Amino acid sequence: MEHYNVANPYFGVFVLFVLTFGAFYATTVIARLASRALAAKDTEKIKLTVYECGPEVTKQPNRISTQFYLFALLFLLFDVEIVFMFPWAIDFKLLGWFGFVEMMMFILLLAIGFVYAWKKGALEWHNIK
Repeated sequence: MEHYNVANPYFGVFVLFVLTFGAFYATTVIARLASRALAAKDTEKIKLTVYECGPEVTKQPNRISTQFYLFALLFLLFDVEIVFMFPWAIDFKLLGWFGFVEMMMFILLLAIGFVYAWKKGALEWHNIK
């Protein structure tokens, strides 16, 4: 019988890591099997019917435009940058001119990024034709 060295202070962390990985893997497998078993498979006729008016429905692959992802990433970028301005606003007097100049450089960098995204057309919503 082998003897394992459990005196290492990181042995418990390793055991928790292995158990967490196993639980994550088991959860994903169970969720995938449950979703396949419970999914409704007979609704295809209803999905292809015309609802009141509009163009004739054709079966297409369910693809999401990359425009959605790009727009969401830009929103998160500028939203998170605004969050960084709150601590600066609270300690504005304490930081003095150094803090003011740093924040102006930060805002200038954001403005350059905004103009770049605007020029590239990342902020324009393209019509689906």
